[in-house]
Amino acid sequence: MAGGVTVVDKRYIRDALHGDIILPDYISRIVDTRSFQRLRYIQQLATCHYAFPSATHSRFSHSIGVYHLATRLVEDLADRFPGRISEVDVKLVPIAALLHDVGHPPFSHMLETPEVFATYANHEDWGRLILTDPECDIAVVLHETLGDEVDRLLAIMKGGKVEPFLHELVSSQLDVDRLDYLMRDQFVTGADVGGFDLERLLRAIKISDDGHLVVSSESISAVEAYLVTRWHMYESVYFHKLSMLTSVYYVRALARARELHEEGSLPLSLKMRDLLSNRNLTPYRYSQLTDSFVIADVFQWADHGDEILSSYAKRLSSRAVFHKQLRNVLNPKQVDELWSGLKEIVESAGYDGYHDLINAPLRKEGYLPYQEGINLEDGKDISEVSPLIRSISGEFARSMVFVPAEVRQQCEEYVEEQIASISQ
Repeated sequence: MAGGVTVVDKRYIRDALHGDIILPDYISRIVDTRSFQRLRYIQQLATCHYAFPSATHSRFSHSIGVYHLATRLVEDLADRFPGRISEVDVKLVPIAALLHDVGHPPFSHMLETPEVFATYANHEDWGRLILTDPECDIAVVLHETLGDEVDRLLAIMKGGKVEPFLHELVSSQLDVDRLDYLMRDQFVTGADVGGFDLERLLRAIKISDDGHLVVSSESISAVEAYLVTRWHMYESVYFHKLSMLTSVYYVRALARARELHEEGSLPLSLKMRDLLSNRNLTPYRYSQLTDSFVIADVFQWADHGDEILSSYAKRLSSRAVFHKQLRNVLNPKQVDELWSGLKEIVESAGYDGYHDLINAPLRKEGYLPYQEGINLEDGKDISEVSPLIRSISGEFARSMVFVPAEVRQQCEEYVEEQIASISQ
């Protein structure tokens, strides 16, 4: 994503994925706010760069890409379905897409937890607060640009008070957000997991008589490719063991820092205090938080006298002495049953039973049929006619367990013995 060149009332941005993206002046005004520019400094894939060094792209480039796809799709639907989309909504849907990630915390979903934030809310709630708080510059620009249409913009983003397809364009199992991040994340990581035909998918999307998005029955294979790509990206990239482990390191380091700060033994920077200890954090103060201060402060803690805090910080700053994943395939129930035995092994070897025994649960929803699914023109859920999609439907749960390298083999043997005895 390069800087833009302003020509008359448009800005042309060259995007590595989509090529030239045109921003009208009113979009440029939104993009140029501090609240939106902050997304340049929030990585899309949190700590995936430990496994995929080129995965350092930002929520900013992704949001611009989502805006571009939303513009293309809503204008095409307005042409193909005359009278179904007003001129106002043709303008608002791309803005909703542009702003869908404006409330993300540093490191995106990784730090979206009360273990870290003293004032916790999910990123959708923070986004709405940022877009409506007059202390935030983006809220002022939206009011100046859209006036009373801001309420309809928020309704499109949240859903419920507008025709369903308007919200589904921005948030559904086949939306412009997923289309962009799957293509962009695959592109920057180099993950060779196949792919899908974007142009065919965009052409396949239609508006049903009851106001929902549907796809043409001739495009089932295109949707299959899209959903299979999504499945493999979770398996290969989003749930990569190094990403999962380093995410735990960051969360635990920050939780430990809060403990030490509240004990009076660790001074914190202003922004870190806002993150960890400010229980009345305002949208404006939240909108100043980025990855950069988290990285700087955590790396600095590598030299702190507290052994727990410094151990996490040293691992993150040097990529050394990482814990090793057990190669046993375990579900959450098995982990619960085996945990006390694993803890005994770790502690017997002189390690800490909490800090050196790490469980990183993997939970995601595959394709969800029916109520939240993708429907064909005849009203059938696509899983009804696709055995492939049925095979990747429903919830997915697995656990990654990490231990010191010295005891990995012993822990794996223990797990194998216990599972074998249970199955007999």
